[in-house]
Amino acid sequence: MCLGIPMEVVEIDGNLARCSAKGVEREVSLCLLPDESVAPGDFVMVHVGYAIQKMSASEARSAWELFDEILAAEDRSANA
Repeated sequence: MCLGIPMEVVEIDGNLARCSAKGVEREVSLCLLPDESVAPGDFVMVHVGYAIQKMSASEARSAWELFDEILAAEDRSANA
């Protein structure tokens, strides 16, 4: 199963971006988005260190809400 993580772009240096999500920062390649204008404050979907698409803040928030629900359900079933 592949999983993309929504992250906010904090800083850009050439084709590399420093991105943040849930307090974790990672260096992310922007080389798969050559036709997209990506700037600090934008959100991107990150998979194995590569930004694979630009997304809105609303889309990123919705994805994280879903991830949080899944994790909460797993915690409940593990503690049952």
